[in-house]
Amino acid sequence: MTHETELITTIAIGLVAALFGGLLVARLRMPPIIGYLIAGMAVGPFTPGFVADGEIASQLAEIGVILLMFGVGIHFSPGDLLAVRSIALPGAIGQITAATLLTIGLTQFWGWSFGEGLVMGLALSVASTVVLLRALEERDAIKTTEGGVAVGWLLVEDLVTVVILAMLPILSGSLGGIEGTAGSDNLGVSLLTTLAKVVVFGVIMLVGGSRLVPLVFARIRTLESSELFTLSTIATAMGVAYVGYEFFDLSFALGAFIGGLVVGQSDAGHRAGERIMPLRDTFAVLFFVSVGMLIDPQFLIDSPGHILMVTAIVVIGKTLAAFFIVVVLGGGYRTALTSGAALAQIGEFSFILASLGMSLELLPTEGYNLILAAALVSITLNPLMFRLIDPLEARLAARHIPTTS
Repeated sequence: MTHETELITTIAIGLVAALFGGLLVARLRMPPIIGYLIAGMAVGPFTPGFVADGEIASQLAEIGVILLMFGVGIHFSPGDLLAVRSIALPGAIGQITAATLLTIGLTQFWGWSFGEGLVMGLALSVASTVVLLRALEERDAIKTTEGGVAVGWLLVEDLVTVVILAMLPILSGSLGGIEGTAGSDNLGVSLLTTLAKVVVFGVIMLVGGSRLVPLVFARIRTLESSELFTLSTIATAMGVAYVGYEFFDLSFALGAFIGGLVVGQSDAGHRAGERIMPLRDTFAVLFFVSVGMLIDPQFLIDSPGHILMVTAIVVIGKTLAAFFIVVVLGGGYRTALTSGAALAQIGEFSFILASLGMSLELLPTEGYNLILAAALVSITLNPLMFRLIDPLEARLAARHIPTTS
């Protein structure tokens, strides 16, 4: 009897490579995500030696996306967002707009289409929640005022990303990508239909699910079976994502996010979310490894100029935009500097948007490679951005420049 081992091999080699990559960069005091991306490059098709199965890796990455978005939904707190809404809401929208316009201008100079520049700009405009939270945790800054603003800012970006993921396939045809099923002549109808499906699915889940899910979790807890409690959470994440995809034509990511919102409405749901964190983190690692498999090291060597310009938008353009927006809104220099440092990187949501753009033929291969390269560089530089906060704040204070905070 023969055995098919591609799945086991891909998981085993991917996790082992990620472990060594993570340990290596951790010793260099860099975020582990860099190590996972490098591990993906090592087992990808662009480097010699073992090559992991790309199709299996992409499916494992999809599970990683589902669990990541499910976790975002669980931890999304409307109360936390409302507490910093005066800065986080207009700030996030303003910064996304600024970064997207800068990217469109740059890509127009390169001769790209408007749709290609738009997708790339949106991908560059959203930062990694994972990178931000780990950076704030290392500095015990999550519960501070500036940490709350940064987290709220990222929550708004996450919500905007969810909306983009839902709308981009419908707008694809009018932007020069793959034509939607309804055609460009019925774009308005397609948009309304998609919105209606999202609303109906959301109402069903939030109204019905918010009553049913806590009862189910409470009943399962009485059985005192930890494996059943964990299994119920995973089944909810995967099941809701699949129902949204199969019956409402939603993306797995959007369905998982809505499922997380439902589960997060109760204390039992939050505890359930904590139980699957190891599994979520494991598949998140495989997600980053699968992304790293798509990075062509030769591209990093051949296109330093383009990589530098795109990275400048992420590290300098987004930082300055966030800094000035916060100062104008009266957030104070420390809050402005923290927000700028928090946004000076891109990560998981950028990869998700870029993958969707590629599948819709709205992003060229060069654009995808540029996004991956910018993520690699910006995440590497992000700890330095946070270390600059204290000296820059001291210099601004020494100038006695007043703020409205």
